[in-house]
Amino acid sequence: MSRLSSAVVVVTGSTRGIGRAIAQGCAERGATVVLSSRGDEAVRRAVHEFASSGWRASGVACDVSRHADVEALFEHALDYHGRIDVWVNNAGLSAGYRHLDEVPPEELEAIVGTNLLGTMYGCQLLVPYFREHGGVLLNVGGRGFRGDATPHTAAYAATKAAVASITRSVAAENRDAPGLHVHMLVPGMVPTGFYEDIAVSPRLEHRRHAVGRALQAFGVSLDEVAEKTAALLDGPAWRGTGRTFSLLPRHRVLSGIVRMTLAGGTPGGKGTR
Repeated sequence: MSRLSSAVVVVTGSTRGIGRAIAQGCAERGATVVLSSRGDEAVRRAVHEFASSGWRASGVACDVSRHADVEALFEHALDYHGRIDVWVNNAGLSAGYRHLDEVPPEELEAIVGTNLLGTMYGCQLLVPYFREHGGVLLNVGGRGFRGDATPHTAAYAATKAAVASITRSVAAENRDAPGLHVHMLVPGMVPTGFYEDIAVSPRLEHRRHAVGRALQAFGVSLDEVAEKTAALLDGPAWRGTGRTFSLLPRHRVLSGIVRMTLAGGTPGGKGTR
């Protein structure tokens, strides 16, 4: 029997894109999913669509950069469904493809608040709960998670390097709790709506076409995200702690580098959320 068939799974930023794919993959395996995003209408629409597909779902608006909102999402899941088995810190923002000096301060604050503080708030709430009840805490990484240089996506990448560090640290802090499993998921470069209107610096406009080539070389489809993440949450994620799961196999990374090199581009998009 699928472990997810009786599980309650909370996914932040899950009314579209990667988060929705993760929630859908879990729902298809029988999980009850809790959806969230910053907009009330988007949440209501997503919950209705999931219910129309025969999946069990509820949802609540949540701006993860606000601790009170994350706490309200946590309480909603417990009040409506009685427990939480999996929590996915997915919600994320990017400044697009720009030099750091071109990103306004308010955008930097939003990126750090959503990508970094949102992950921290989720960890703070779920670690004590999962220490007592058991569960999987999955943080979503992205380009720059290894701490390497990521020109033109510096702010986003810095937060993802921090997410990787937080994941390892929280896992290490709680190795005495065998029922708590803390991991990071690196989806790869996923063709979502973000890339249709990606913000590109005027100084880099001539390289906009490279995004499409990178998607062809390193792209992981939403269907793959749904299927592979649900498979992880159905088994491997419940063994051990502090692991990094990549949805882009190594052989595809290598072939993607070759394709980008032959096309005259660079593999800069690899690992981008």
